[in-house]
Amino acid sequence: MELETTLRGHTVHNAVREVGINPNYWYPVSWSEDLKPEAILSVQIWQRPVALYRDRKGAVHAIEDACPHKGVELHKGKVEGDRIACPYHGWEFDAEGNCAHIPYLPEGQKLPCAQARVYPAQERYGLVWVFPGAVELAEVRSLPEIPEYDDPDCFMIQIPGHFHAHFSICNENTMDVFHGYLHENLQGWYNPQLLKLKETEESVKADYRVHYKGWITKVLGLSADGGVTTRTVSVHYQYPHYHSSMEGVSSLYLMRLPVGPEETRSFSMLFLRLPIPNWLINPIRKPLMRLVRQYFFMPFLLQDVEMMESEQNNYRLNAQRRYVEINPAIIALQRVILRQYTQFVQQSAANDSQQHDKHNAAEGGRMADGDIVRSPSLR
Repeated sequence: MELETTLRGHTVHNAVREVGINPNYWYPVSWSEDLKPEAILSVQIWQRPVALYRDRKGAVHAIEDACPHKGVELHKGKVEGDRIACPYHGWEFDAEGNCAHIPYLPEGQKLPCAQARVYPAQERYGLVWVFPGAVELAEVRSLPEIPEYDDPDCFMIQIPGHFHAHFSICNENTMDVFHGYLHENLQGWYNPQLLKLKETEESVKADYRVHYKGWITKVLGLSADGGVTTRTVSVHYQYPHYHSSMEGVSSLYLMRLPVGPEETRSFSMLFLRLPIPNWLINPIRKPLMRLVRQYFFMPFLLQDVEMMESEQNNYRLNAQRRYVEINPAIIALQRVILRQYTQFVQQSAANDSQQHDKHNAAEGGRMADGDIVRSPSLR
């Protein structure tokens, strides 16, 4: 559905600052290189602690970070072959979450039915992804497509982000091209104009026209003399992740990890087509990436972090205060976030109701077979 691009006042939906996630999507939890062989990492996906580990073959596994025996955090334990061992009593759990070994039990003794929840996990694009929702949907939902990842002509910059703010605040920052004013001392973009806006059940796409000038245009190859240049920036939010691009210059994939109500992480990959031959870049690709990230892109990100965390601080102080937004792309984004969470809650309630009905039907069947049901007060 195409929407109007006129900038006019809208009341911000404060409810968007309280919603949780729809867990029925793939979420990034770590860069692959940060999960060492036979190591365990502690991560969180919307208040769900997860122990992430590699087995001896290098395969990635994700398991609920609580031992079914005493509730001790499994990330404090160690990897034993293909299993994860609790640090407290040494109980070991396999890739399916089954208790597979207890060191102080005699050989051959039957093990207790202790089951830890496991989550589907996979590696792609140099990231570890976990699916925290309904297991049967993991095969249906696909990861974002990043065609530039294997393009040798693209210079990739990995940009990690960590924000003490609700994920809706972070998402609005990414959708909001009108905050170029914040970056004026860095010679960021200016004079933005919303050209086109579309919304679906799970996505928002906005096209903006922006202007650049100064040294940044030379670095990005936009202008030889640093003069004014105009480009179209497209920002596409496909719940729960982002892809934005500047025509002919860059492509940014921002993968979002909501950690909790006031904490969010992001794993971003920026692809540039630099006016430098590959034979010159390839020998220094990794150190050059770190250099460009540290001195060129991090100053922009740190300014954004300060604003997002300031917004979260004031919301915490007064959640009833009303705000006015004039960018229709932000309002559309809020609708999608609210809609996704509402759909998940409604579907969960429907599933619970179905399970309840099945349970009652089974109980009724047992009664029909002659079972005697006694009131607890008569036992």
